[in-house]
Amino acid sequence: MSDTIHFDQERLKKVTSLLVSQSRPADENSPYYELAKKYNIKVDFRPFIQIDGVSYKEFRKQKINILDHTAVIFTSRNAIDHFFRICNEGRVEVPATMKYFCISEQTANYLQKYIVIRKRKIFTGTKTAAELIELMRKHKKEKFLYPCSDVRKNDIPEFADTEEFHFVEATMYQTGSADLSDLEDVYYDIIAFFSPSGIKSLYDNFPDYKQNSTRIAAFGPTTAKAVTDAGLFLDIQAPLPNAPSMTGALDLYIRQANNV
Repeated sequence: MSDTIHFDQERLKKVTSLLVSQSRPADENSPYYELAKKYNIKVDFRPFIQIDGVSYKEFRKQKINILDHTAVIFTSRNAIDHFFRICNEGRVEVPATMKYFCISEQTANYLQKYIVIRKRKIFTGTKTAAELIELMRKHKKEKFLYPCSDVRKNDIPEFADTEEFHFVEATMYQTGSADLSDLEDVYYDIIAFFSPSGIKSLYDNFPDYKQNSTRIAAFGPTTAKAVTDAGLFLDIQAPLPNAPSMTGALDLYIRQANNV
């Protein structure tokens, strides 16, 4: 497919600044830095949500015994951090026989912060819950533990419920809105969102927010729905058929907007 995706022509105006509602990438080769250099635009990073760990005392109220499980499902780095934090605080020694089901290779690689990867059984998808679910389907006899936030997608729990897996959900961290008050008078041509929680944070901080000519980019269908449900105009929806990443979709948009 060609890259002649047609965006709303009335809102297709030159882009000089972009706000990414996530933390600044540690990787110096991040596509966002390439985007800034390629189009000579300002790219800023600011997490719109903050993650707070559930205390071990609160976790115990869920009456979950980690060692009753033979496999752990990880869909994010936050889940990995807080799973091992809870294990450490509860003096739980995770056995070498524990299996790990990770949503992406990047998530799986992050496990090496806590375990020796080559000595463990790790199953990896390629970024989608559907692929992770297929991996689980091949290991139906496992007793799955799913460390997650109090705000999470329904796809994996609903799948486990319909297929009658041994599946236990463990809330180990909470997702809340970050304080963005210092951005009140700051303008960006594009703001990129990655979850409905980001949209909620926008309105928690600025209840009277007016989009005006700011273009909104959203990654994934649930984020896109949150944008339109909030009455905002969705200018850029990622992924696109020929742009599987947010940066790819932004690249197509900016190229047209700036007539490059």
